[in-house]
Amino acid sequence: MTITRRAALAAPVVALAAPAFAQSFPTRPITMIVPFAAGGPTDTVARLISAEMGRELGGTVVVENVAGAGGTLGAQRVATARPDGYTVLCHHIGMGVIPSMYRRLAYDAVNGFETVGLVTEVPMTIVGRRNLEANTLQELIALIRQRREGLNLANAGIGAASHLCGMMFQAALNVPMTTVPYRGTGPAMNDLVAGTVDLMCDQTTNTTEQIRAGTIRAFAVTTNERVASLPNLPTAAQAGMPGFEVSVWHGLYTPRGTPEAIVNRLSSSLQAALRVPALVQRFADLGTAPVPAERATPAYHRRFWQADIARWRPVIQAAQAFAD
Repeated sequence: MTITRRAALAAPVVALAAPAFAQSFPTRPITMIVPFAAGGPTDTVARLISAEMGRELGGTVVVENVAGAGGTLGAQRVATARPDGYTVLCHHIGMGVIPSMYRRLAYDAVNGFETVGLVTEVPMTIVGRRNLEANTLQELIALIRQRREGLNLANAGIGAASHLCGMMFQAALNVPMTTVPYRGTGPAMNDLVAGTVDLMCDQTTNTTEQIRAGTIRAFAVTTNERVASLPNLPTAAQAGMPGFEVSVWHGLYTPRGTPEAIVNRLSSSLQAALRVPALVQRFADLGTAPVPAERATPAYHRRFWQADIARWRPVIQAAQAFAD
């Protein structure tokens, strides 16, 4: 029998094996890589969904933080992992920015992944240390213009959501500020609470509880509607900064070449997790909500991601905001 003939006979067997493999998946713990420090907003999202996905899968999903280089170290870890479904990436809007911001990477930032589904879109908040000499967004803008580079702006590192939002905030005001990068939003928030830094633009999943506790001062939410968890916080437009809107989407990825049946199994577990009432409530407490089921699919996620890459490319090129 020729090799071609043997391959042709084997093909149906392989096709039948994939669904069977998916039905038994997982047989060991799945590692969900978060490319940022523990305690940050993406870490919060990952830990919430990983617990529910593990229950739905009948296994364990373990979150591992691989921080550094604007989220590219963790992304590389997943892109170069074995494509068997046991290594998953939870990343945010940075996946739309990395292909343009980083011109030299050790992995393919566009074609190195399979998309599993979107998770949530999180509003951003403009916040400052609690004793900052401004009570409203307009007062804050006046203070920034008065001091120019005298106030500093913390972020979680190049390519992080807080960095992107902060970059857009400075561009909208046309006032450069001294930026202070950290290895993750958790450490940046700690210093904001301590009063070591002045300002930050970060996700409600990381700022809501601090705002409620009064440990930081909030000036605006960056969506066109107020968030239910912070009903007294105006939108940027309501506070006198029309047109300033930023939200941060999160999604799950596996290495390129992961069998479609496994990707679909992970996606269905994600969709089930996003319907769990306790998770929905927890997201609401943090100022966000799960995406609708049709957006938590591999196909929708792929289209959305590609469109976001195209949206950010000219912005980054015009600003020459390259990270290498």
